[in-house]
Amino acid sequence: MEAFHGISPELIGEYAKKYEESPLCRAMTNALYNESVKDAAFCHGGLARAQHAFSIDLPTLPVTNQKSSGRCWIFSALNVLREVVAKKCKLEQFELSQNYMAFWDKFEKANYMLESVLSLLDKPVDDRVLCQVLETGVQDGGQWDMFVNLVEKYGVVPKSAMEETWQSSNTRDMNQLLNTKLRRCAALLRKASREGGDLVAMKEAMMEEVYRLLCMCFGVPPKTFDFEYTDKDKEYHIHKDLTPFTFYKEYVGLNLAEDYVSIINSPTEDKPFHKTYTVDYIGNVAEGRPVRYYNLPMEELKALIVRQLSDGEPVWFGSDVGHCGERKMGIWSTECYDFDGTFGMEFGMEKGDRLDLRESAMNHAMVITGVTLDEEGVPTKWKIENSWSDENGVKGYYQMSAGWFDQFVYQAVINRKHLTEEQCREAAAEPKHLNPWDPMGTLAD
Repeated sequence: MEAFHGISPELIGEYAKKYEESPLCRAMTNALYNESVKDAAFCHGGLARAQHAFSIDLPTLPVTNQKSSGRCWIFSALNVLREVVAKKCKLEQFELSQNYMAFWDKFEKANYMLESVLSLLDKPVDDRVLCQVLETGVQDGGQWDMFVNLVEKYGVVPKSAMEETWQSSNTRDMNQLLNTKLRRCAALLRKASREGGDLVAMKEAMMEEVYRLLCMCFGVPPKTFDFEYTDKDKEYHIHKDLTPFTFYKEYVGLNLAEDYVSIINSPTEDKPFHKTYTVDYIGNVAEGRPVRYYNLPMEELKALIVRQLSDGEPVWFGSDVGHCGERKMGIWSTECYDFDGTFGMEFGMEKGDRLDLRESAMNHAMVITGVTLDEEGVPTKWKIENSWSDENGVKGYYQMSAGWFDQFVYQAVINRKHLTEEQCREAAAEPKHLNPWDPMGTLAD
């Protein structure tokens, strides 16, 4: 490796001279003394184009609230499913139990982590894959295929059958404790492997303790329950002794595994479009389906999203909400802030470069419930159902500009019936395996 080159005092002196001679620098120094960077760069002129009206606007239920947890992928997926239940039962308010899904997700992720440790017993402790497994641990975040795994193995239940607990809504301390436990388990398994211990029996005993810890924090998942509700016509209904599977079959009935395709937009050289990808060591249910993506250009992805919205079905999607957003107003727009003009320098990057250089990655999942199309059918803004309570945006519903959507949306789940025959063939092809630290391995939370 070549020697690093330092910055000389003379060069620093030139920097200082140019700074002192700049009226913009002096003005910004004063402005930023008492206000945030975002406040200084906010562009009020773009608000006129951010009216909350859409040419396609699906009727949907009131927003949910994931509180201090990273379960957005569960909340948004259940928000899609609950619309089916609400339509069948004529409900004006309804939620499926996010706590029930989170319980089994934590349980399965713990087993997945320990199975990963067992598969890497021959690796040194500084092996990059093993380090990734141990550092990631069991977190709140997840992916669409991980949600499908949970539904197929455990079904779903109404929120009334398993309500939130303080721990399920405030997961930081519990996550830390669980991961401490699992890393202790990893140390014991690695030691036992050197001493000839019964690793299978050890792991099963460890998972019993994980189950016990989760029951203490989240409650015990129901095996059967009664579903009671009063519909919008004020008629009372009760269905007794349901299981999570019979409830799903009767009130939801979607074939998530067969009928839906997880599509990404990753314009990077290592991921050619019209190809499929999977990410190693990212998952929850050990025997379940792997995370799988089909990569398409953004124009094709948007056309599929519009097609599904036009068919009356909302769209689960993933994006990076850490850029160009005004939370109180519920707006994500590349026109929200003028950092280039405010600071007199360029900050923009190409979407592919953001991914490759770790400036951006998918970190939040929500639901698309509407879009405005211009005269040529081109989307100009999108309506979004978030899971951050009803305090911001328009009763918790947000909007995204067309420019922001193109730059920071990375994934959408589309019913296979909207794909062309060629797209279906491509999506079914054998996937290329990506490393666990690939940007597409980031879990939405």
